[in-house]
Amino acid sequence: TYGVTGSGKTHTMTGSPGDGGLLPRCLAMIFNSIGPFQAKRFVFKLDDKNGVDVQSEVEALLERQRREALPTPKTPAGKRQPDPEFADMIAVQDHCRAQEVDEDNVYGVFVSYIEIYNNYIYDLLEEAPCDSIKPKWNNCNTPVRNGDFVPPQSKILREDQNHNMYVTGCTEVEVKSTEEAFEVFWRGQKKRRIANTQLNRESSRSHSVFIIKLAQAPLDADGDNVLQEKEQITLSQLSLVDLAGSERTNRTKAEGNRLREAGNINQSLMTLRTCIEVLRENQLYGTNKMVPYRDSKLTHLFKNYFDGEGKVRMIVCVNPKAEDYEESLQVMRFAEMTQEVEVEPSAAELFFQSFPPLPSCELLDINDDQTLPKLIEALEQRHKMRQMLTEEFAKSVLAFKTMLQEFDSSVASKENYIQGKLAEKEKTITGQKTELERLEKKIKTLEYKIEILEKTATIYEEDKRNLQQELESKSQKLQRQASDKRRLEARLQGMVAETSLKWEKECVSAGTGEKRDQGIGDLGIWGAEIQTKLIKGDVFKTRGGGQAVQFTDIETLKQESPTGRKRRSSPPDPDPAGDAADSEWTDVETRCSVAVEMRAGSALGPGFQHHAQPKRRKP
Repeated sequence: TYGVTGSGKTHTMTGSPGDGGLLPRCLAMIFNSIGPFQAKRFVFKLDDKNGVDVQSEVEALLERQRREALPTPKTPAGKRQPDPEFADMIAVQDHCRAQEVDEDNVYGVFVSYIEIYNNYIYDLLEEAPCDSIKPKWNNCNTPVRNGDFVPPQSKILREDQNHNMYVTGCTEVEVKSTEEAFEVFWRGQKKRRIANTQLNRESSRSHSVFIIKLAQAPLDADGDNVLQEKEQITLSQLSLVDLAGSERTNRTKAEGNRLREAGNINQSLMTLRTCIEVLRENQLYGTNKMVPYRDSKLTHLFKNYFDGEGKVRMIVCVNPKAEDYEESLQVMRFAEMTQEVEVEPSAAELFFQSFPPLPSCELLDINDDQTLPKLIEALEQRHKMRQMLTEEFAKSVLAFKTMLQEFDSSVASKENYIQGKLAEKEKTITGQKTELERLEKKIKTLEYKIEILEKTATIYEEDKRNLQQELESKSQKLQRQASDKRRLEARLQGMVAETSLKWEKECVSAGTGEKRDQGIGDLGIWGAEIQTKLIKGDVFKTRGGGQAVQFTDIETLKQESPTGRKRRSSPPDPDPAGDAADSEWTDVETRCSVAVEMRAGSALGPGFQHHAQPKRRKP
């Protein structure tokens, strides 16, 4: 049964009072069919390797007496009335039975009940109490803080000689009636893991598997005792699986252990889906992909069914609630895919199907001379076919061995070739590793140099910025100085022009006085005097970088005409002496104009006297 939580899987499996489910109906069908042909208790004895043995009547009798002497028998009494709690669930009509049951055989039924919880397998019929999950303890006898837990002792899955999977050490109880079998089931059902979730108060948090084994053995010629030949025993198995609910954990509001359970449940169901999908893909495309049975204990236990050893039937349960729409949609998609998967029968089944059918062996008349010859002929045909198949099988085995030997030799040569190539590759890899180490060291050295250069470049950039700033400031200073110099030159030029004009005027006035003296000289008073004033100053630098002049003193230069000339009462005659006087006048004017432009302390021309008239320097 497959579906979301609350969709009715457990109800479909067990049923309700007055309406039995699959399990009680299957049990009733089996016991209604083999009821009068059951062997006595303990005639069949299951071993620990998923097989069955046959005991004699004496051994079975001793085993029954030993079990009855125990204080608490492990098997419920067959004559005891069923528990009223489930009595209404097993009320099935007697007409439900199988046809053509072989009356020359005896049968025995064994049941077991296991659960797969958190991907561990537990025996629900084990008498020992089932411990809950305990926290791990360290050497100091204190719980481990990381939340790890020690799971209870789990059962182990193994494979028998026929490649069928089974649970080792699992309790298997022989039952003789539907009531007795259902009572065993009900006892294990009470131990099943059930925890409250947001979706269902009695949600099954594990996968339960109820296994029914049917042992069949022929009777001897007299029909009184069972043949003591293990090869003649047939063992069939029916497994009824109630899967846990598949839903998203955010809807169950699970926390802690419940959340871990939901994760394991979803993981096992996802593995089941994956196995079905791979089977479908192999069937559609003819591929031979490996089916991941071992990823989950659930699929690993039933891998033989998916490989063709038997039949698989799935009942899909759907809840019409709107809240379960998305989960139910996924369930229906999975069901649609599974119904398209066809499990091929095994090789053994195909082998037996190839044999011609046996005719009827029933002798109704002592004079019947046709049944036995037909049976002998069919058996001879089967014998010939068996010999032919045996020969073909031997040839196939020989051819397969030859192919294996060739394959082994090919593999050995390829291994040698690969080993040589691997050695060469290892040498190359070693050389490349050495070169890589060298390059890594070189890279580290270059990275160190780059780091130093980057630091140096940073320093140079800083110096460059400082020098640029200094250059800009000096350029601005020079520009200011040049501007001040131009202003000073303009000022000096103005002052020089003004002073030159002033002294030119004075020189003109001085010349006029000399002429006036000459006129007086004509009257008998002859003499002249020329005065030249020199202005002294200091040149100094200003704060702005230019130059300035400060006048500090004035010097007066005088030149007197030579005395001793006689006064003439009349103007002189024009003679060369007059030309000399004119030239002397001209020389005086020139000297006056030159004296104006001369600096302080410069050499004076002949005939000049230097009379300094110091003035107090202005502040």
